[in-house]
This record gives sequence, structure tokens and C-alpha cells, in this order.
Amino acid sequence: MYRKLILDNGIRLVTERIPTLKSVTVGIWVNTGSRDESPAEAGYSHFIEHMFFKGTATRSATDISREIDSLGGEMNAFTTRETTTFYVKVLDQHLPKALDLLSDLFLRSRLGRNEMEKEKQVVLEEIRMVQDDPEDLVQELHTKLVMGRHPLSRPILGYESTIVRMSRSNLLDYLDAHYRPEEIVVAVAGNFDPYQLEKTMARTFGRYRKSSSNMHRKRWPPELQGGVMMKQKQLEQVHICVGFEGVEAGHKDRYAVYALNAVLGGSVSSRLFQEVREKRGLSYSIYSFLSGYSDGGTITVYVGIRAREVERVLDLVHREIRKLTRHGLDGHELKRTKDQMKGSLMLSLESSHSRMNKLAKDELIAGTHTTLEDLMMEIDGVTEQQVFHTAQRLFVNDRIALTGLGPLSSRQVRELSASFS
Repeated sequence: MYRKLILDNGIRLVTERIPTLKSVTVGIWVNTGSRDESPAEAGYSHFIEHMFFKGTATRSATDISREIDSLGGEMNAFTTRETTTFYVKVLDQHLPKALDLLSDLFLRSRLGRNEMEKEKQVVLEEIRMVQDDPEDLVQELHTKLVMGRHPLSRPILGYESTIVRMSRSNLLDYLDAHYRPEEIVVAVAGNFDPYQLEKTMARTFGRYRKSSSNMHRKRWPPELQGGVMMKQKQLEQVHICVGFEGVEAGHKDRYAVYALNAVLGGSVSSRLFQEVREKRGLSYSIYSFLSGYSDGGTITVYVGIRAREVERVLDLVHREIRKLTRHGLDGHELKRTKDQMKGSLMLSLESSHSRMNKLAKDELIAGTHTTLEDLMMEIDGVTEQQVFHTAQRLFVNDRIALTGLGPLSSRQVRELSASFS
């Protein structure tokens, strides 16, 4: 059963009670991420995520770790370009203790200077890890190419320079400006007592202070860029991203885009996986994925290949995209894709953690709750014509973005740049 409650200070509580489960997951979602940072603040949202686990007025970082382990639960956080999330998953009988722990680190984190200096080194190592992971790195480079000078282009982890220069007062100012009650959603899914939960939430999060900052967040839609970016690096493979414009998270055609992505490269039965890996053995890893934001989105194909196969594989990628824009897909392929989408969706929502994620995203994107039955109807309603027209609208040649990383020769860089210019 779904319920929504808005506390007096503006924090939204969305819950779904599922009595058949033995677990419960609580997530605190802040509607702020890396796109809301100024260039000098790059990485602040992610750094705050780290710091909230480094001690409160009554618990040390070690106390926090030991307490969640003693409950047999899981507590973590993650930062995206638009949100910062803190969550805990436990057995239903441990919900009161888990709520006390999660609310303590969110509401009463010390943000100590000494801990900040130590955590800076941890985040700097995290940034360096991305530089050493070519799959992550080429996707970061690709986002920078596609988004141009838009704030969405900046890496979630920030830059070494902004992390090193960060001060405690900088972080407190950022928190005051962005962690406003009206930008916070608390989502709870699993087995719990609704009355007791709402009473506890009003007592804890109901006291969350309003911001003293007069700054108002400004977001504007990205203007997606095409073009070519090639970076030579001594690696065993060349890592490639080919990108196109997608749709925003709440777009009316999003289910057609989900189907289009599934057919192109979103699964092991997809056209790209079958053509490039299964039939020709040219790559171990090839897939496509969607990135949907509140006001824009992208479709990206990633592949890791030997340098001598770059032109051949790119030709295969373009061939499959041209087929979709010229012929679409037939009824049998669409039915198989829709069955796959429905099966994946139903299986993904069998856990309290997944249900919590869906609750929060529904609220942040649309302000309403979408039932599983509604989702099934949306998927069933996707037509061949809708997917065909969506492919024609999104897969436009003059907006293709190509990013390459690896042992590319100067000749390949020139030829690829010329072919995409």
C-alpha cells in the first residue's frame, strides 16, 4: 500500500508497505547532484556523501560501521548528476535502530576538519581509479564531449584541484544552499508499521532546519553536442563510445526508447551483441545504455575492441542503427523485447531496495506513484510505429558523438575525425 506524507518543513515521505517481505529499506534522497555545483564546487555532492559516514555527535565512523554490521544490514550512499542518496536495508525487526542510525548520520554529521583532510585522500584515489579504468574513463570523456560546457559534463567525483582546495566552510555553505527540506524525499519500502513510521519520521526529520541561504537552484536543459574526441593511451584495447540524443526521464516516449535501447544493445539478445560478439567474435564487451535526466538524455553505445578492428566494428554499429531508422523492427522482435522488459522489471522489483528506489524516483520525476500494473500497460502500449519513428527522430547522423580511448594510430584518428565531421 502506497502512502505520501509531507512534513511541516516540506520533506516528503513516500512509503510502500509490503507485508510479505521480511526486510525494509529506507532511503534519503536529496534532489541535488553534480550538475548543481559551480565549477569551483565540482565534487562537493559526492564528497558530502563520504563525509556523512565519518562520524556524528554521538557516533564515530567505527561505531557506525559496527552498528550496521551488528544488525546484519546494509548501509551505503551514492551520488548521481542530479541526486545524492543515503540508504539502509535491514530486517523489519531492526527498523527502529536503522532509522536512528540513518537519521543520526544525515542530521548530525560532524564534518570534522581532520576527517575531511583524510577523506580528501580517499576521494583523490577514487578519481585516480577512474583514470586507470578505461571503460569508466572513456564514458566520462564521452559525457564531456556530448554535454559541452553544460554542468552535466563535469565528473561526479570532481577534479583533483577542487577537492584539494575544498574547506569545511565551503562544504557547510554548499549544504545550507542545497540540502533544503523541500528538496528531500524519504522513501521507505518493505514490512513496517505505517503509523509508527510516520510518527518517528515526524519526530526526527520534522525538525530538519530550513535553509538560511537565499540562493535558488538553477537548472537548464543541455544542448547536446556531436563531434569527435580521440585520446591516445597505451592500452590493450581501444574503447569507443558512440552517442545520440535520448529523452528526459519523464518523456512520453520513454518506453519506446527503452524498447529501442533493448533491441540495439541493451541485452545479450540485442542486435549489436549478436552481430559483433556472437557472430564475429570481435569484442567481449559491447552494449548500449540510456542516461535520462530531468530535462534531457542520451543513448550511448560502448565497445572495447582491438585497434585493427575499430573501423570494422564502427561500420557494424552504424549498419544496425541504419536498419532501425529505415526498417524499424517487426512484431515478433517487439513482442520478445516487451516480454523481456516486463520480466526484468518484475524481477527487479522483488526486493525492498528496488521498491524504495522506484518510490523516490517516481516522486522526484513526476510527483506521483506509478503502480506495477501501470508500468505493464505502458510497455504493452508500445507499437512498432512508435519505436520506428523514435529511432528516426533520435538517430540523426549530424548529431552523432564519437569518443575513442586507447592505442589509436595517428592515421585512424585523422580518418575517424574526417568521417564524423
